[in-house]
Amino acid sequence: MTHTIDDLQAAKAELERLQERDSTDTSGNPEKYHTRIAAARRQVYEIEKALKSADALPRTEHEEIEFKLDKAFPTARSREIVELEGILFQRRFRPLTKSRSGKTVTTWDAYWIKLSES
Repeated sequence: MTHTIDDLQAAKAELERLQERDSTDTSGNPEKYHTRIAAARRQVYEIEKALKSADALPRTEHEEIEFKLDKAFPTARSREIVELEGILFQRRFRPLTKSRSGKTVTTWDAYWIKLSES
């Protein structure tokens, strides 16, 4: 699916609307909007990632390096060490979203750590 800047703005507006409703909710249920807010955050994250991947949004210098690494090493496993342009990097993963109970990771965020110049 191809996303647009308008899609991103709509997703951010929806997330903001849900967060506002959650902050003003007086129903006595603190988890009432939890699932919808988590889904909206995930959607904003995925749309931003897709737009940056398609060069529709600018990437930071760090994101540009990660983009090059992801392109060069798409199947890198956790803690795998690779070399790009004479620099060593390690592939890492961290929980991006968890289940409502917090016990199960539902989405992992892949990232790279710069180890050293080789």
